[in-house]
Amino acid sequence: MGRVDAKHVIVTGGARGMGAAFARKLAAEGAQVTITDVLAEEGAALAAEIGSSALFLPLDVTSEAAWLDVVATAENHFGPVTGLVNNAGIVHVDPIEKLSEADYRKVIDVNQLGVFLGMKSVVASMRRAGVGSIVNISSTGGLIGYSNILGYVASKWAVRGMTKTAAQEFAADNIRVNSVHPGIVATEMVAASARSANIAANQPISRPGTPEELANLVLFLLSDDSSYSTGSEFIADGGFTTQ
Repeated sequence: MGRVDAKHVIVTGGARGMGAAFARKLAAEGAQVTITDVLAEEGAALAAEIGSSALFLPLDVTSEAAWLDVVATAENHFGPVTGLVNNAGIVHVDPIEKLSEADYRKVIDVNQLGVFLGMKSVVASMRRAGVGSIVNISSTGGLIGYSNILGYVASKWAVRGMTKTAAQEFAADNIRVNSVHPGIVATEMVAASARSANIAANQPISRPGTPEELANLVLFLLSDDSSYSTGSEFIADGGFTTQ
């Protein structure tokens, strides 16, 4: 038996990187996975690779109407949603004095508004299922500050707080909500960053994490193994924030 047999999980930003690793791991452990992303070609290819336990649906996480359509379609295909991984995210690099309002708002819309809309959109389906687990992917940037990525840090701190509020509101419906705070992970987003490589080299575990390592943590939070955990931060950063 798999650790998430008979569960139906929506993964945003699921076409590549950590999201793709989450989708593969969940499907391998018995879940039916609805993969969403704006990268339609890559998302469809991943769903085809995984097979009949995966469905790809394009999704702009900043649109409430799009969210409602995705949840309805996914529920019609696989049944009520029992898990959500709010993974979609972007980063914009600029010092504060050069950061435009438009660029700041774009990051907030994807990273923060997208998480809010995701949680709001799946609750009714999870209530129908009688159970749910929501995993919001934050960052070590939701625990400490980093220069030159103000919008990203602001959004990830917001996700941390939103997670705690949602955990309080949804507990009566048997829905748990937790946040995951990755450090440097070897994905397309950070592969070309000398700053990221330097951070990883100087932390206690002196290497980047892998998407598969984060997928193991997400699997735990979506499984019944974490049934007494809600409103909590789960950090996977090679010990960076211990310094």
